[in-house]
Amino acid sequence: MKRNATAVWNGTINDGAGHITTQSNTLNQTQYSFKSRFADGVGTNPEELMAAAHAGCFTMKLSLDLTEAGFNPESLETVSTITLDNGVITGSHLVLKATISGITDEKFQEIAKGAKENCPVSKAYAAIDISLEASLS
Repeated sequence: MKRNATAVWNGTINDGAGHITTQSNTLNQTQYSFKSRFADGVGTNPEELMAAAHAGCFTMKLSLDLTEAGFNPESLETVSTITLDNGVITGSHLVLKATISGITDEKFQEIAKGAKENCPVSKAYAAIDISLEASLS
């Protein structure tokens, strides 16, 4: 499987702007700029897209792993926060809230840790620190 996205940028870094389009057109000429990346401008930015990719991938992998272990995940909600520090992406912090009947916290933590370590995006982000806070409700 291969997926693609296209980024177009016009102008200088501070005054220019660009747009990103994904193969599926979910993002279709979605605006991004210096302000949307480093201030409160309208649009997306690479770190936000990395966070979305990590949250989505981890949550799907966790659902798969839970299902294969015989559990029915009623609700899985993950927030990924990507840290950009001095021009270097240094981490992705995952915060997971889950509702799963019949699972012990120990088993839940074990499966969540495995999903964190083995989802394809976590593997792609291996050069950065990935942390996880997982809680059952």
